[in-house]
Amino acid sequence: MFIKMENIIRILRKEQKLSQEDLAKLCHVSRQTINAIENNKYDPTLELAFNLAKSLGVTVDQLFIKAR
Repeated sequence: MFIKMENIIRILRKEQKLSQEDLAKLCHVSRQTINAIENNKYDPTLELAFNLAKSLGVTVDQLFIKAR
């Protein structure tokens, strides 16, 4: 079973005490884009996935982790 990417982003963002606005600024996108990703309404481009991973301190493949 896989944890959906948007849930991983939300979990990592909250662990780092970042608001959606904070993460959006780090990734050079709007808060609405982060919200849409977290609510499974938008699939990020590869470039945005790399920016998200870098901003959250993980690798891109860690955004797609398996549930334990």
